[in-house]
Amino acid sequence: MMGCWILNEGLSLILVLSWLGVNLYLFIDMFYWYEEEESFHYTRVILGSTLAWARASALCLNFNCMLILIPISRNLISFIRGTSICCRGPWRRQLDKNLKFHKLVAYGIAVNATIHVVAHFFNLERYRWSQSKEAQGLLAALSKLGNTPNESYLNPIRTFPMNTTTELLRTIAGVTGLVISLALVLIMTSSTEFIRQASYELFWCTHHVFIVFFLSLAIHGMGRIVRGQTQDSLSLHNITFCRDRYAEWQTVAQCPVPQFSGKEPSAWKWILGPVVLYACERIIRFWRFQQEVVITKVVSHPSGVLELHMKKRGFKMAPGQYILVQCSAISSLEWHPFTLTSAPQEDFFSVHIRAAGDWTAALLEAFGAEGRALQEPWRLPRLAVDGPFGAALTDVFHYPVSVCIAAGIGVTPFAALLKSIWYKCSEAQTPLKLSKVYFYWICRDARAFEWFADLLLSLETRMSEQGKTHFLSYHIFLTGWDENQAVHIALHWDENTDVITGLKQKTSYGRPNWNNEFKQIAYSHPSSSIGVFFCGPKALSRTLQKMCRLYSSADPRGVHFYYNKESF
Repeated sequence: MMGCWILNEGLSLILVLSWLGVNLYLFIDMFYWYEEEESFHYTRVILGSTLAWARASALCLNFNCMLILIPISRNLISFIRGTSICCRGPWRRQLDKNLKFHKLVAYGIAVNATIHVVAHFFNLERYRWSQSKEAQGLLAALSKLGNTPNESYLNPIRTFPMNTTTELLRTIAGVTGLVISLALVLIMTSSTEFIRQASYELFWCTHHVFIVFFLSLAIHGMGRIVRGQTQDSLSLHNITFCRDRYAEWQTVAQCPVPQFSGKEPSAWKWILGPVVLYACERIIRFWRFQQEVVITKVVSHPSGVLELHMKKRGFKMAPGQYILVQCSAISSLEWHPFTLTSAPQEDFFSVHIRAAGDWTAALLEAFGAEGRALQEPWRLPRLAVDGPFGAALTDVFHYPVSVCIAAGIGVTPFAALLKSIWYKCSEAQTPLKLSKVYFYWICRDARAFEWFADLLLSLETRMSEQGKTHFLSYHIFLTGWDENQAVHIALHWDENTDVITGLKQKTSYGRPNWNNEFKQIAYSHPSSSIGVFFCGPKALSRTLQKMCRLYSSADPRGVHFYYNKESF
């Protein structure tokens, strides 16, 4: 089983280890540089090794802040996904884990920021203590530098009774450090699963505090509190000879008073490129926001599902892609992702939206869904659309066998796929690498099947007409029913079509036995690469990942399941 896991997740593991390795290398290299660099010898006399801890963590912090925006640059990810030369097979699947990498880098930022803050708290206390009467010798001499003309200070804390917190908040580094820390805490805490599910709007708004975070980070080092000896001073002041003769610095020609200066700030150099890249993302979004979106059809389905058909000039899509939708009547700031449910061959694009939060509930109300009278076309609220963007499901056609699994409203990404299959089967000249599709849909509400059953029925009919009934195998599972439904189902069980969906394939009741399903698929397709695509809850996702590992062969010539989860 471990061999199968390595086969499926080996590249991801290599990328994560590479990221950890770069962080470790940068930290160790910078740590030893500050521990050994001659220009910071006198700084180390006051601060000790916490100087190196603070500076090494700062470098890793800059490195991770450089990376954090890249995984959420949707247009860049979509562009890379579209370059078939650079992005094939396992490399392509890594793009679907962009949000996981974004979270991983965020944890790296949090860890290094914590080390940096704690180290500087020790540094401030040591700066303060070195001004006390207990400080003797070289330590006291260094702290008193800057009290007379033509001397530059090394210790920013000038007197012992001084309140270090008050003094720190009078500096650029102190104020921006506080702002960075508060912004980071706010972003991290509001990103928890509980907050995102309880209030996506709160998560969305607090995440945009990143603008304040990056602005503060760019100017954080301008205060230059941590100081080292200047190069000119080093050429005149031999540390090896003079460090024990601190009492003679002003009298011996070979030991002039050392001069100090702060290091040039460098954080802005690390983050400038990604910030410009992300700014371009926002400019593209603003340009797309200005483009008119025409709503051609509004359908209110059972179970609180709203179907919108739209048109937009120059809009091109592929099956499985998603868009970001903004409704100014609800919020001029929020953009929410929705998977496209239309096929590229159709002259419109569509989404199906379920009420799952404040914003989606407000959208359904604005369009007159959920039992209300549908709005007249000229009274519909204006929508803005950004995208489309690539997602995991776009790779379905790259496998000879694909297994598509949906739970509840997670079926929406597969609507576009099945429609596209319908059109491709209608086009006799279209060669397909894909030869077999297994489709599973698990849902607890029988009414939710209504809007999707027509698509499956037309696809079932088309496959039968063309003699391709073997191409698509679909399995529908109903996990919730009441006593009346059970009686109705039992009375009509012997009919040729299913009582719920109207399809020839009968609906199953309960949950699938995934061990049996994967075992049968593996037996039917030996020596095949099988793509498994899922959209739904995390608990089922973990089960499917386990099944993919369990039933993938350790033999490179055997059957292999490659797991892909829809996430945006």
